[in-house]
Amino acid sequence: MPKPYRPAIGKPIEELETPCLILDLDALEHNIGFIARLYQDAGCKLRPHVKNHKSPQIAHMQLRAGGTVGGVCAAKVSEAEVMVQAGIPNVLIANQVVGRDKLARLASLALRAEMLVGCDDSQNASDLSAAAVAAGAEIGVLIEVNTSMGRAGTRIAGDAVTLAQRINNLPGLRFQGIMSHQKIDGAPDRETRFTKGRADMQVVLDVKAAIERAGLPVETVSTGETWSYDVGPTVQGVTEVQAGSYVLLDTSYAYMTDFRIAAKVLGTVTSIPRPGFATGDVSIEAMASPKGLPSVETPTGVRVTRLTYEQTFLEFDEGITVKAGDRYTLLPAQEDMMVNRWDQYIVVRNGKVEDVWEITARGMVH
Repeated sequence: MPKPYRPAIGKPIEELETPCLILDLDALEHNIGFIARLYQDAGCKLRPHVKNHKSPQIAHMQLRAGGTVGGVCAAKVSEAEVMVQAGIPNVLIANQVVGRDKLARLASLALRAEMLVGCDDSQNASDLSAAAVAAGAEIGVLIEVNTSMGRAGTRIAGDAVTLAQRINNLPGLRFQGIMSHQKIDGAPDRETRFTKGRADMQVVLDVKAAIERAGLPVETVSTGETWSYDVGPTVQGVTEVQAGSYVLLDTSYAYMTDFRIAAKVLGTVTSIPRPGFATGDVSIEAMASPKGLPSVETPTGVRVTRLTYEQTFLEFDEGITVKAGDRYTLLPAQEDMMVNRWDQYIVVRNGKVEDVWEITARGMVH
Protein backbone atom coordinates (compact mmCIF):
# COMPACT_ATOMS: atom_id res chain seq x y z
CA MET A 1 0.00 0.00 0.00
CA PRO A 2 1.46 3.41 -0.94
CA LYS A 3 2.54 5.57 1.97
CA PRO A 4 1.04 9.07 2.31
CA TYR A 5 3.09 12.00 1.12
CA ARG A 6 5.47 13.05 3.90
CA PRO A 7 7.40 16.28 3.30
CA ALA A 8 10.84 16.92 4.78
CA ILE A 9 11.15 18.96 7.95
CA GLY A 10 11.97 22.55 7.07
CA LYS A 11 10.32 22.43 3.65
CA PRO A 12 8.63 25.76 2.77
CA ILE A 13 4.84 25.66 2.55
CA GLU A 14 5.04 26.96 -1.02
CA GLU A 15 6.81 23.75 -2.07
CA LEU A 16 4.34 21.27 -0.54
CA GLU A 17 2.48 18.84 -2.74
CA THR A 18 -1.22 19.63 -2.73
CA PRO A 19 -3.84 19.12 -1.60
CA CYS A 20 -2.59 18.74 1.96
CA LEU A 21 -3.92 19.32 5.47
CA ILE A 22 -1.75 21.81 7.29
CA LEU A 23 -1.80 22.50 11.02
CA ASP A 24 -0.79 26.00 12.10
CA LEU A 25 1.20 25.32 15.27
CA ASP A 26 1.07 28.93 16.48
CA ALA A 27 -2.75 28.93 16.26
CA LEU A 28 -2.98 25.51 17.91
CA GLU A 29 -0.76 26.54 20.81
CA HIS A 30 -2.71 29.78 21.22
CA ASN A 31 -6.04 27.92 21.46
CA ILE A 32 -4.74 25.33 23.91
CA GLY A 33 -3.00 27.91 26.07
CA PHE A 34 -5.92 30.34 26.12
CA ILE A 35 -8.45 27.82 27.39
CA ALA A 36 -5.98 26.23 29.81
CA ARG A 37 -5.42 29.59 31.51
CA LEU A 38 -9.15 30.06 31.94
CA TYR A 39 -9.63 26.69 33.62
CA GLN A 40 -6.39 26.61 35.60
CA ASP A 41 -7.91 28.15 38.72
CA ALA A 42 -11.59 27.51 37.96
CA GLY A 43 -13.81 25.32 40.10
CA CYS A 44 -14.75 23.21 37.09
CA LYS A 45 -12.24 21.80 34.62
CA LEU A 46 -11.93 21.12 30.91
CA ARG A 47 -12.46 17.66 29.41
CA PRO A 48 -11.21 18.06 25.81
CA HIS A 49 -13.19 16.21 23.15
CA VAL A 50 -10.85 14.34 20.80
CA LYS A 51 -13.41 13.67 18.05
CA ASN A 52 -12.52 17.09 16.71
CA HIS A 53 -8.81 16.47 16.12
CA LYS A 54 -8.45 12.66 16.43
CA SER A 55 -4.82 13.00 17.46
CA PRO A 56 -3.11 11.65 20.60
CA GLN A 57 -0.34 14.24 20.14
CA ILE A 58 -2.85 17.07 20.42
CA ALA A 59 -4.64 15.35 23.32
CA HIS A 60 -1.38 15.15 25.27
CA MET A 61 -0.70 18.82 24.52
CA GLN A 62 -4.11 19.70 25.95
CA LEU A 63 -3.53 17.69 29.12
CA ARG A 64 0.00 19.03 29.64
CA ALA A 65 -1.25 22.61 29.32
CA GLY A 66 -3.34 22.16 32.47
CA GLY A 67 -6.83 23.11 33.53
CA THR A 68 -8.25 19.71 32.59
CA VAL A 69 -9.74 16.78 34.49
CA GLY A 70 -6.69 14.75 33.47
CA GLY A 71 -8.58 12.98 30.70
CA VAL A 72 -10.53 13.44 27.48
CA CYS A 73 -13.85 12.75 25.77
CA ALA A 74 -14.25 10.41 22.83
CA ALA A 75 -17.27 9.72 20.63
CA LYS A 76 -16.67 6.02 20.01
CA VAL A 77 -15.00 2.99 21.59
CA SER A 78 -12.50 2.90 18.73
CA GLU A 79 -11.46 6.51 19.38
CA ALA A 80 -11.05 5.69 23.06
CA GLU A 81 -8.87 2.69 22.17
CA VAL A 82 -6.49 4.93 20.22
CA MET A 83 -6.24 7.35 23.13
CA VAL A 84 -5.70 4.70 25.80
CA GLN A 85 -3.06 2.99 23.65
CA ALA A 86 -1.29 6.36 23.43
CA GLY A 87 -1.23 6.70 27.22
CA ILE A 88 -4.27 8.89 27.93
CA PRO A 89 -5.24 7.80 31.48
CA ASN A 90 -8.92 8.79 31.60
CA VAL A 91 -11.52 8.70 28.80
CA LEU A 92 -15.23 9.46 28.80
CA ILE A 93 -17.11 7.97 25.86
CA ALA A 94 -19.75 10.67 25.76
CA ASN A 95 -22.34 8.48 24.06
CA GLN A 96 -24.07 5.19 24.67
CA VAL A 97 -22.17 1.99 23.89
CA VAL A 98 -24.37 -0.90 22.76
CA GLY A 99 -23.55 -4.41 21.52
CA ARG A 100 -21.69 -7.32 23.07
CA ASP A 101 -18.39 -6.83 21.22
CA LYS A 102 -18.20 -3.08 21.84
CA LEU A 103 -19.08 -3.51 25.50
CA ALA A 104 -16.35 -6.14 25.85
CA ARG A 105 -13.85 -3.73 24.28
CA LEU A 106 -14.95 -0.97 26.64
CA ALA A 107 -14.51 -3.28 29.64
CA SER A 108 -11.06 -4.27 28.40
CA LEU A 109 -10.08 -0.61 28.22
CA ALA A 110 -11.25 -0.18 31.82
CA LEU A 111 -8.45 -2.56 32.88
CA ARG A 112 -5.88 -0.11 31.46
CA ALA A 113 -7.41 3.32 32.07
CA GLU A 114 -10.21 4.98 33.97
CA MET A 115 -13.19 4.63 31.65
CA LEU A 116 -16.51 6.41 31.83
CA VAL A 117 -19.50 6.12 29.52
CA GLY A 118 -22.86 7.77 28.95
CA CYS A 119 -26.06 5.82 29.64
CA ASP A 120 -29.78 6.61 29.41
CA ASP A 121 -31.36 3.15 29.54
CA SER A 122 -31.78 0.47 32.22
CA GLN A 123 -31.09 -2.45 29.87
CA ASN A 124 -27.92 -0.79 28.62
CA ALA A 125 -26.84 -0.39 32.25
CA SER A 126 -27.38 -4.12 32.81
CA ASP A 127 -25.35 -4.94 29.70
CA LEU A 128 -22.54 -2.62 30.83
CA SER A 129 -22.52 -4.39 34.18
CA ALA A 130 -22.32 -7.84 32.60
CA ALA A 131 -19.38 -6.81 30.42
CA ALA A 132 -17.54 -5.23 33.35
CA VAL A 133 -18.04 -8.26 35.58
CA ALA A 134 -16.90 -10.64 32.81
CA ALA A 135 -13.67 -8.65 32.40
CA GLY A 136 -13.09 -8.08 36.10
CA ALA A 137 -13.23 -4.33 35.49
CA GLU A 138 -15.07 -1.29 36.80
CA ILE A 139 -16.72 1.24 34.49
CA GLY A 140 -17.85 4.68 35.58
CA VAL A 141 -21.29 5.68 34.30
CA LEU A 142 -22.74 9.13 33.64
CA ILE A 143 -26.47 9.39 33.00
CA GLU A 144 -27.06 11.47 29.88
CA VAL A 145 -29.69 14.18 30.27
CA ASN A 146 -31.32 15.71 27.20
CA THR A 147 -31.09 19.49 27.22
CA SER A 148 -31.17 21.06 23.74
CA MET A 149 -29.76 18.42 21.37
CA GLY A 150 -33.03 16.49 21.06
CA ARG A 151 -31.31 13.13 20.61
CA ALA A 152 -30.21 10.74 23.38
CA GLY A 153 -30.68 11.38 27.07
CA THR A 154 -33.35 11.12 29.73
CA ARG A 155 -36.19 13.63 29.48
CA ILE A 156 -37.68 13.30 32.98
CA ALA A 157 -35.79 13.83 36.25
CA GLY A 158 -37.62 10.94 37.88
CA ASP A 159 -36.38 8.57 35.18
CA ALA A 160 -32.81 9.71 35.83
CA VAL A 161 -33.25 9.03 39.56
CA THR A 162 -34.52 5.51 38.90
CA LEU A 163 -31.66 4.83 36.49
CA ALA A 164 -29.07 6.19 38.92
CA GLN A 165 -30.39 3.86 41.63
CA ARG A 166 -30.24 0.96 39.18
CA ILE A 167 -26.64 1.72 38.15
CA ASN A 168 -25.59 2.16 41.77
CA ASN A 169 -26.77 -1.37 42.57
CA LEU A 170 -25.19 -3.11 39.57
CA PRO A 171 -21.83 -4.90 40.01
CA GLY A 172 -18.90 -3.67 37.96
CA LEU A 173 -20.37 -0.18 37.60
CA ARG A 174 -19.69 3.03 39.49
CA PHE A 175 -22.40 5.67 39.34
CA GLN A 176 -20.32 8.77 38.61
CA GLY A 177 -22.84 11.47 37.80
CA ILE A 178 -24.60 13.08 34.87
CA MET A 179 -23.75 14.61 31.50
CA SER A 180 -25.36 16.47 28.63
CA HIS A 181 -24.69 17.83 25.16
CA GLN A 182 -25.93 21.26 24.04
CA LYS A 183 -26.34 23.28 20.88
CA ILE A 184 -26.91 26.88 19.90
CA ASP A 185 -27.88 28.28 16.52
CA GLY A 186 -26.43 31.08 14.47
CA ALA A 187 -23.65 33.40 15.57
CA PRO A 188 -24.74 34.41 19.07
CA ASP A 189 -23.23 37.27 21.04
CA ARG A 190 -21.79 36.75 24.52
CA GLU A 191 -25.01 37.60 26.34
CA THR A 192 -27.01 35.11 24.26
CA ARG A 193 -24.41 32.40 24.78
CA PHE A 194 -24.42 32.89 28.54
CA THR A 195 -28.22 32.99 28.79
CA LYS A 196 -28.64 29.83 26.71
CA GLY A 197 -25.69 28.02 28.29
CA ARG A 198 -26.84 28.67 31.84
CA ALA A 199 -30.39 27.59 31.01
CA ASP A 200 -29.19 24.28 29.52
CA MET A 201 -26.83 23.65 32.42
CA GLN A 202 -29.61 24.34 34.92
CA VAL A 203 -31.63 21.48 33.42
CA VAL A 204 -28.72 19.17 34.26
CA LEU A 205 -28.29 20.64 37.73
CA ASP A 206 -32.01 20.13 38.45
CA VAL A 207 -31.51 16.43 37.67
CA LYS A 208 -28.44 16.40 39.93
CA ALA A 209 -30.53 17.81 42.77
CA ALA A 210 -33.23 15.18 42.26
CA ILE A 211 -30.69 12.34 42.37
CA GLU A 212 -29.07 13.77 45.50
CA ARG A 213 -32.48 14.08 47.20
CA ALA A 214 -32.84 10.34 46.56
CA GLY A 215 -29.67 9.80 48.59
CA LEU A 216 -27.03 9.28 45.88
CA PRO A 217 -23.99 11.54 45.58
CA VAL A 218 -23.36 13.07 42.15
CA GLU A 219 -19.61 13.50 41.76
CA THR A 220 -19.48 14.60 38.14
CA VAL A 221 -21.59 17.06 36.15
CA SER A 222 -20.09 16.98 32.65
CA THR A 223 -21.63 19.41 30.18
CA GLY A 224 -20.94 22.36 27.91
CA GLU A 225 -19.47 22.85 24.46
CA THR A 226 -16.99 25.18 22.79
CA TRP A 227 -19.68 27.87 22.48
CA SER A 228 -20.22 27.71 26.26
CA TYR A 229 -16.57 27.17 27.25
CA ASP A 230 -16.60 30.31 29.41
CA VAL A 231 -20.09 29.70 30.81
CA GLY A 232 -19.32 26.48 32.70
CA PRO A 233 -16.80 28.04 35.12
CA THR A 234 -19.48 30.54 36.19
CA VAL A 235 -22.17 27.94 37.01
CA GLN A 236 -21.86 26.43 40.47
CA GLY A 237 -22.24 22.65 40.38
CA VAL A 238 -20.77 22.08 36.91
CA THR A 239 -17.56 20.07 37.36
CA GLU A 240 -16.33 19.75 33.77
CA VAL A 241 -16.91 21.15 30.29
CA GLN A 242 -16.67 18.98 27.16
CA ALA A 243 -15.23 21.51 24.71
CA GLY A 244 -13.63 20.20 21.53
CA SER A 245 -14.03 22.48 18.52
CA TYR A 246 -12.01 25.32 20.07
CA VAL A 247 -8.71 23.53 19.49
CA LEU A 248 -8.82 23.59 15.67
CA LEU A 249 -11.90 25.77 15.14
CA ASP A 250 -13.74 26.41 11.86
CA THR A 251 -15.71 29.18 10.18
CA SER A 252 -18.99 28.17 11.86
CA TYR A 253 -17.37 29.44 15.10
CA ALA A 254 -16.22 32.75 13.61
CA TYR A 255 -18.05 34.52 16.45
CA MET A 256 -15.71 32.84 18.99
CA THR A 257 -13.00 35.44 18.52
CA ASP A 258 -10.82 34.20 21.40
CA PHE A 259 -9.69 31.29 19.20
CA ARG A 260 -7.99 30.89 15.83
CA ILE A 261 -8.51 28.43 12.99
CA ALA A 262 -5.57 26.02 13.13
CA ALA A 263 -6.37 23.29 10.55
CA LYS A 264 -6.49 24.34 6.90
CA VAL A 265 -6.24 22.74 3.48
CA LEU A 266 -3.67 23.96 0.99
CA GLY A 267 -4.52 23.65 -2.69
CA THR A 268 -3.19 24.62 -6.12
CA VAL A 269 -5.02 26.38 -8.93
CA THR A 270 -5.12 23.97 -11.87
CA SER A 271 -6.98 25.85 -14.62
CA ILE A 272 -8.44 29.26 -15.52
CA PRO A 273 -10.90 28.44 -18.32
CA ARG A 274 -12.52 31.91 -18.36
CA PRO A 275 -12.03 35.31 -16.73
CA GLY A 276 -13.01 35.39 -13.05
CA PHE A 277 -13.19 31.60 -12.72
CA ALA A 278 -10.63 28.94 -11.83
CA THR A 279 -10.48 25.34 -10.72
CA GLY A 280 -8.25 23.92 -8.01
CA ASP A 281 -7.12 20.49 -6.88
CA VAL A 282 -8.99 20.29 -3.52
CA SER A 283 -12.05 18.05 -3.83
CA ILE A 284 -15.07 17.58 -1.58
CA GLU A 285 -13.39 14.36 -0.39
CA ALA A 286 -10.65 16.50 1.15
CA MET A 287 -13.00 18.92 2.91
CA ALA A 288 -16.56 17.67 3.53
CA SER A 289 -19.15 20.44 3.62
CA PRO A 290 -22.18 19.65 5.83
CA LYS A 291 -22.13 23.18 7.26
CA GLY A 292 -21.45 24.87 3.94
CA LEU A 293 -18.56 25.55 1.63
CA PRO A 294 -15.08 26.40 2.92
CA SER A 295 -13.80 29.96 2.88
CA VAL A 296 -10.66 31.09 1.09
CA GLU A 297 -8.12 32.53 3.51
CA THR A 298 -5.59 33.36 0.81
CA PRO A 299 -5.52 34.88 -1.72
CA THR A 300 -8.03 37.57 -0.82
CA GLY A 301 -10.87 38.33 -3.22
CA VAL A 302 -11.34 34.65 -4.07
CA ARG A 303 -14.30 32.50 -3.01
CA VAL A 304 -15.42 28.88 -3.34
CA THR A 305 -18.66 28.36 -5.28
CA ARG A 306 -18.65 24.56 -5.49
CA LEU A 307 -16.75 21.45 -4.45
CA THR A 308 -16.85 18.40 -6.71
CA TYR A 309 -15.25 14.99 -6.32
CA GLU A 310 -12.33 16.26 -8.38
CA GLN A 311 -12.01 19.99 -7.92
CA THR A 312 -12.68 23.30 -6.22
CA PHE A 313 -14.60 25.88 -8.25
CA LEU A 314 -13.22 29.33 -7.51
CA GLU A 315 -14.51 32.74 -8.50
CA PHE A 316 -12.59 35.96 -8.06
CA ASP A 317 -13.24 39.67 -8.32
CA GLU A 318 -12.24 41.89 -11.19
CA GLY A 319 -8.71 43.10 -10.67
CA ILE A 320 -7.68 39.96 -8.79
CA THR A 321 -4.87 38.13 -10.58
CA VAL A 322 -4.98 34.33 -10.36
CA LYS A 323 -2.93 32.00 -12.51
CA ALA A 324 -2.44 28.24 -12.80
CA GLY A 325 0.03 27.00 -10.20
CA ASP A 326 -0.94 29.58 -7.58
CA ARG A 327 -1.64 28.28 -4.08
CA TYR A 328 -4.84 28.87 -2.13
CA THR A 329 -5.72 28.09 1.48
CA LEU A 330 -9.16 26.88 2.53
CA LEU A 331 -10.73 27.29 5.96
CA PRO A 332 -13.22 24.53 6.85
CA ALA A 333 -16.85 25.08 7.80
CA GLN A 334 -16.68 21.92 9.94
CA GLU A 335 -13.26 20.85 11.13
CA ASP A 336 -13.92 17.40 12.57
CA MET A 337 -15.39 15.93 9.38
CA MET A 338 -12.58 17.49 7.36
CA VAL A 339 -9.91 16.03 9.65
CA ASN A 340 -11.51 12.59 9.30
CA ARG A 341 -10.63 12.68 5.58
CA TRP A 342 -6.87 12.83 6.21
CA ASP A 343 -4.12 10.50 7.45
CA GLN A 344 -1.79 13.18 8.78
CA TYR A 345 -1.30 16.79 9.74
CA ILE A 346 1.57 18.63 8.13
CA VAL A 347 2.52 20.81 11.09
CA VAL A 348 3.80 24.24 10.06
CA ARG A 349 5.24 27.30 11.74
CA ASN A 350 6.69 30.46 10.19
CA GLY A 351 5.96 29.16 6.72
CA LYS A 352 7.90 25.90 7.07
CA VAL A 353 7.19 22.28 7.96
CA GLU A 354 8.02 21.59 11.60
CA ASP A 355 6.64 18.04 11.93
CA VAL A 356 4.20 15.49 10.55
CA TRP A 357 1.62 13.94 12.92
CA GLU A 358 -0.39 10.86 12.09
CA ILE A 359 -4.14 11.23 12.64
CA THR A 360 -4.42 7.82 14.27
CA ALA A 361 -8.07 8.12 15.36
CA ARG A 362 -9.42 9.00 11.92
CA GLY A 363 -12.08 6.64 10.55
CA MET A 364 -12.84 5.22 14.02
CA VAL A 365 -16.58 4.72 13.62
CA HIS A 366 -17.16 1.68 15.87
